[in-house]
Amino acid sequence: MALRALVTGGAGFIGSHLVERLLAEGHQVIVVDNLSTGRRAYVPPDALFYPLDICSPQVAEVFQAHRPQVVFHLAAQASVVRSLEDPTEDARVNILGSLNLLRLCGRFGVERFIYSSTGGALYGEPQYLPVPETHPIIPLSPYGASKYAVEVYLPLFRALTGFTYTVLRYSNVYGPRQDPYGEAGVVAIFTRRMLDDAEVVIYGDGTQERDFVYVGDVVEANILALSQKTSAVYNIGTGRGTSVNALFERLARLIGYRRPPRYAPPRPGEVYRIWLDVGRAREGLGWTPRVDLEQGLALTVQAFRAQGVVPRS
Repeated sequence: MALRALVTGGAGFIGSHLVERLLAEGHQVIVVDNLSTGRRAYVPPDALFYPLDICSPQVAEVFQAHRPQVVFHLAAQASVVRSLEDPTEDARVNILGSLNLLRLCGRFGVERFIYSSTGGALYGEPQYLPVPETHPIIPLSPYGASKYAVEVYLPLFRALTGFTYTVLRYSNVYGPRQDPYGEAGVVAIFTRRMLDDAEVVIYGDGTQERDFVYVGDVVEANILALSQKTSAVYNIGTGRGTSVNALFERLARLIGYRRPPRYAPPRPGEVYRIWLDVGRAREGLGWTPRVDLEQGLALTVQAFRAQGVVPRS
């Protein structure tokens, strides 16, 4: 059945891929994105687009005009480094912006709320691996704390308004359209710099491990969440770790890059070693990652080559 779906952050990396998938499945899609990191060119012409901050009172007019049945909330301040530099702005976007949406969901009768959270920054340094959803939550950055704060509000708003929700805690998402110029997105940053034959910087000694999940698999998790009848929280990752050094080597081999990396001091607020237990998503969502790292990196490099140089703004 065709739905009216509102996607916040729909001009961004993950959001634009999700918008395309929703349109392909016949849904009506409304995009809200202030283009702080997203790109207008990534929004398909069949989607309705509103260049708004999620904190803006004007978002209420979008809800009133279109009465969405489901909200996919992907808009966020997503940089750990920026959250440490300006935790107030991080909280404004990630907490107050989300509360604005939750209030409007209740006011306009939204049925489903699908929230893009973080698994990489929320749990803190793991006490054991792989990390399940029941692991203690001890974030190392304001970003991790602000994303989790919204998760705490969700059961409250469910009780007050009646909508059901799904929380998707992503590991390190990568793929085409990821910003190669920000602090986040090591795959995109490495790929762009290698293609430009520029120096690649690794923060730390490169032995730190991450759980890299392809954007297409993340989109599939969002689509599967549409059919959920109850509220739940799921990790979305691959269940395995890859070191930054190994990632560098794989990309260098794919691209033909011959320079050695330059090592710099590790960044504060970043977890050293993490990968996620995705057993609950397999059982509850019927979701498993389908794109392995070799295939995903090849698709990403191919897309970056085809795209050419993208300006920063």
